[in-house]
Amino acid sequence: MSIELKTNYGQIDIRREVIATIAGGAAIDCYGIVGMASQKQLKDGISELLGKDNMSKGIIVRIEEDNVNIDMYIIVSYGTKISEVAHNVQSTVKYQLDKMLGLAVDSVNIFVQGVRVTTE
Repeated sequence: MSIELKTNYGQIDIRREVIATIAGGAAIDCYGIVGMASQKQLKDGISELLGKDNMSKGIIVRIEEDNVNIDMYIIVSYGTKISEVAHNVQSTVKYQLDKMLGLAVDSVNIFVQGVRVTTE
């Protein structure tokens, strides 16, 4: 399923994968994000850190009527305030999707799957 945008010049179809990739790219650039996580936890509770080529796999785009909702599974850096990181990701993703696609997102739900110590 894709999102259909109608313009004066015709119709534009945007696939969910495109929205997920843009959202993942916006999230990765936010301070405090180590990376995207798999939606499924492993048996021991260890989160799988996805590489830059798999950013869209940690994201679910749900389209219900005219509403677009995004679920993002992330791993944050140890020592950061999780609520601030999550809020920053939400506002950045909404802004980037509006800027790049003209798409109004109703909600960006953040699921923190883990905390990692970074050696920077």
